[in-house]
Amino acid sequence: MKKGLMALLVMAISFSTMAQTKMSDSKMHDCVKMKHGKMMMIKDGKTMMMDKDMTMSNGTMVMKDGTVKMKDGKTMMMKNGQGMDMSGMMMPMKMKGMKMKGTKMKTDSSMKM
Repeated sequence: MKKGLMALLVMAISFSTMAQTKMSDSKMHDCVKMKHGKMMMIKDGKTMMMDKDMTMSNGTMVMKDGTVKMKDGKTMMMKNGQGMDMSGMMMPMKMKGMKMKGTKMKTDSSMKM
């Protein structure tokens, strides 16, 4: 009897954990992202090709070829995996097996050689 109740409890916890994971995966923020060399737009959790240039709320312009022009005139090219939310903030790239904390985006004009 105890083994049956324990198995039922373990299954209930497993199912609730899987349900929570699915909910968080499907709840994606609106953003634009470079994926496989193409600009994609994620809106209401749906991913689609970016079909026109966009201006973010902070004045940053994102072109459908991946060129980003900041309000101050600096430009950069988005790389695969990079994304930007609708406020114009760059989102960190996610790399397999690595977590990125405290990274700052560098633009072409701010990089030193």
